[in-house]
Formats: sequence, structure tokens, C-alpha cells
Amino acid sequence: MANAVSWDEFRLVKAIADSRSLVGAAEALGLNHSTVFRRLGALEDAMGTRLFERSRLGYAPTAAGEEMIALAGRMAQDIIEFERTVAGRDVKPAGELRITTNDTFLAHFVAPVLASFGAAYPDIRLDVIVANTTLNLSKRDADVAISATVDPPETLVGRRIADVNWARYAPAIWFEGGREPDLDAAHWIGFGDALSGVRVGRWIAQNIAVDRVRCRVDSILGIAKAIAAGIGVSALPCFIGDNTKGLTRVGDRLPFFGDGIWLLTHPDLRNSARVRAFMDHAGAELAKCRKLLEGE
Repeated sequence: MANAVSWDEFRLVKAIADSRSLVGAAEALGLNHSTVFRRLGALEDAMGTRLFERSRLGYAPTAAGEEMIALAGRMAQDIIEFERTVAGRDVKPAGELRITTNDTFLAHFVAPVLASFGAAYPDIRLDVIVANTTLNLSKRDADVAISATVDPPETLVGRRIADVNWARYAPAIWFEGGREPDLDAAHWIGFGDALSGVRVGRWIAQNIAVDRVRCRVDSILGIAKAIAAGIGVSALPCFIGDNTKGLTRVGDRLPFFGDGIWLLTHPDLRNSARVRAFMDHAGAELAKCRKLLEGE
């Protein structure tokens, strides 16, 4: 080859390998399909070898492609580690801070924390990623996570804010006029596939007869709204159930379903001024919500 292969070409090849298609690679790289096709062809011509075999199953790397993909993976990891190291050396709380949390946390107690933090640190721009799956902080998908987990990854550091206790909730309209509904025969609202990792969802699937599950919902906030509408009973975190109009808590808390709420970051970032500022501020503010979170 007359010219060295650029990092962009390595990214291109890795994106094709990850998705096994030009369309998937184009979406990942923010390009159009024809540009990816043209660049791959030009790269293969310049290298004098095929990097992928095309088939009905997609793009499968050749031996040369495998070598380039492996090198691209190592390069990407080195770049991520370099970015984390540099980000961890800032001394002034300024710049962009990427925070990830789920929709229920954001709606019920994280949003005011973000507001007060923004007022205290106007030079920090917040990029809030709402995701009900855990992002990879090691790959810098986010800088800080506010998440529920039983056992946070050993690769992260942070603090446990509180336990998240659950309880059973029923529609308040069932109790109007002094009525006492037969909750042992009541319909249940199950958890959809997107909540398959939540332990209480698995408990419902294993312990509530199929004919009693009237519907399934794949959002905790959606389940709360479905209970309030009178569809059936279900289990919710107390901080949601106790603060959603139209719900009545039934029985004691179910602490055996609870996770902990954690404030987490990567060790390389904990000395970053903006990360440290957020961890300290959010930790103090979230601690004030402890009784709410634990359903007391």
C-alpha cells in the first residue's frame, strides 16, 4: 500500500464486522450505505486483498479481515483508556458530563438533583442518557451511572445510596365506598420482556397463575399507570407506588425483591473535577431521599 491505513478505515471494518452488514455499519458510523460500500471497496483495492466474504448471511471476515478487526479492537480500547485518563486529569469542574439513569429514577427523584447541580456548576453541560439497561462505563458510554443493582461491577467505584423496597399495590378505586376487594383472586399485571431482569417480574411469572395475569407491561412507570387505571394489582418500588395517584399499598413491604441504588463511575474518572463534583453533590442530595426510596 502506498498510504498508511487510517483509524477511520479500522473503524469502518470493525463496524461491518460487528453488524455483519453494510447497513448496520452505516447506522453505527452515521454514514449512508453507498459511502460504506464505496469505502470498503477502495480499502480492499488499496490493500490488494478481500477483507470480507459476502453471503446471504451477511459479511463474514476473511483471515486478513480478522487480523484487521482484532487490531481495530485493541486500538479502540487504547483510545478509550486514553480518553478516560485525560478526562480524569481535569482540575476545573467544567465541560460535558454524561450521566445515565433509568426513566423511573429520572421521573421520581433524579431530575431535581440535575437541576440543583446545574445551578451550582453552570460550566458543566449535562448529557443525560435515559436507559433501562446498564451502559458500559468502561467504554465511556457514560461517565456516571445512577442505577439499581444488587452487586455493582468490580470495575466501577462509587457508593450505595439506599435500598429499593417493593410492595404490592392495587387500584384505589377498588376500595372506594369502604369496599374490601378479594385481592387473592384479583387479576395481576405482569412484567414485559424489557423487564425480564427484574427479580419481582420473575417471581410473578413463577408464582401467579397465567390466567390471573391480565396483561404484561414492559415499563415500571407503565405498570403504575395500569394499576391506577384499574387493570389489576402488581408490585412496584415503594417510591413509585407511594407517590402515584390512584394506587393503594396492600400489605407489608417486599424487601426480598429490592436492589440497591448506586452512584457509580470508572476509577480512572473519579479524580476528574466534574465527576467528583457530581458524585459529591448527587450523593448528598440523593441521601435525602432515602426514606422515600426505602418505602418508610
